[in-house]
Amino acid sequence: MKNEGKLIIFAAPSGSGKSTLINFMMDNGGRDEFRIHFSVSATSRLPRGNEKDGKEYHFYTADEFRQKIANGDFIEYEEVYTNKFYGTLKSEVEPWLENGYNVAFDIDVNGAKRLKKIYGKRAISIFIQPPSIEELRRRLEKRGTETPEVIEQRIQRAQFEIEQAPNFDEVVVNDNLEVAQVEVLSLVEDFLEEE
Repeated sequence: MKNEGKLIIFAAPSGSGKSTLINFMMDNGGRDEFRIHFSVSATSRLPRGNEKDGKEYHFYTADEFRQKIANGDFIEYEEVYTNKFYGTLKSEVEPWLENGYNVAFDIDVNGAKRLKKIYGKRAISIFIQPPSIEELRRRLEKRGTETPEVIEQRIQRAQFEIEQAPNFDEVVVNDNLEVAQVEVLSLVEDFLEEE
């Protein structure tokens, strides 16, 4: 029987540094040494800044997203805000796992819980926690990509997400980026080396 891959699931409030930590992991052994494929999520929101379809997300209209749900194209999905869907496409996961690759996810807390439930011990769930809500607000404002209303929505959502941290296998507090990078790499390496 060929060796099937494992899942590395990251979730965190927006602005907690999750993407930075995932990119660090991918650049430091993820693609080659750990054979990690990054699962690009699907969304019905519009691209922000320089986001490209197929790189940061697969972008669909809300109607296209609903059609993909009806077609059974998703492992999991959620309507996070009205008409703002996010989901994990089977095509981003199953072929890679079957070929012995490990798959990394940048996903919301509910999606992370669903993937963990489906894949059990084949998956590790890592929650990236900001040092505080105040620091999170500062980071989101510094980004300059969202309106004050959207930032408020994200802060409210962050409070809910932080309450979910105990449901994860591991929690990494990102108050010092270098320390968090080492911690994430170590957690991933240990998990992938387990039989």
